[in-house]
Amino acid sequence: MNPVATITVIGRDKTGVVARITNFLFQQKANIEALEEQVTRGQFSMTIQASWQDNHLSKAAVVQGLEDLARGLSMEIKLRFTERRRRQRMAIMVTREPQSFQKILDGVKSGALKKAEPALVLSNRRDLEPMAKKAGLTFNFVAWEDRLKAEENALELLNEYEIDFVVLARFMKILSPNFVWRYKNKIINIHPSLLPSFPGPQAYRQAYERGVKIIGVSAHFVTMHLDEGPIIAQAAFSVQPNMSLKEIVTEGQRLEAATLVKAVKLYLDKRLDVYWGVVKEV
Repeated sequence: MNPVATITVIGRDKTGVVARITNFLFQQKANIEALEEQVTRGQFSMTIQASWQDNHLSKAAVVQGLEDLARGLSMEIKLRFTERRRRQRMAIMVTREPQSFQKILDGVKSGALKKAEPALVLSNRRDLEPMAKKAGLTFNFVAWEDRLKAEENALELLNEYEIDFVVLARFMKILSPNFVWRYKNKIINIHPSLLPSFPGPQAYRQAYERGVKIIGVSAHFVTMHLDEGPIIAQAAFSVQPNMSLKEIVTEGQRLEAATLVKAVKLYLDKRLDVYWGVVKEV
């Protein structure tokens, strides 16, 4: 089977980055299957999917060449070789609410998420550690008092476990642009409202206090802007007369879990494309 690699490039924007890296890969007889780049506020990001014909790849030369380019460009360049049809390695980030986490575990066990390999559970609390261990998953606690240090530790773990995509199963911390940048359209979050309405952590309470008649949830890709990422899937329920906030939250959490699993499955089935900030099924 032809070797396949994912290359990510991150750093301050400068002239000639794309040309220098793609020319190098051409010299290494690589076929560039996909390339996506983005510049925001002077920050450059690029992801390349490359492949080689049998016997055309010199791993040592590619690794050394990209290391030299990283130094010359003063940028971060990471390379990972993967198998073309292997399961996607998934990290699940949680805090203390179990519903969405359990639904993800159930989806893996039932085969609904058979294309995912849960490789890591990461949390800023230890509440759900027993659930992770019962499922046979590696659990890593990362203290989150210092966000910069916490994100550095989390990114190191994601790299160590060769994570392909991240699921935020009610992870109750805001991720910085520095973190999100490294996993563009690869971090899936579930939010307790029909976005763009009621962003932020108190969505159910805001909806309840506004007296809305329909309350919902949104699964979306995480971007640098809080709760504004491209929407993957949504679901809603009608608010019954005299329904309490607690009852609303309970019904919402049930929907959150199901909608998050639906979004992950769509992602794994490669049926999603993000075009000008809008998710389209393909």
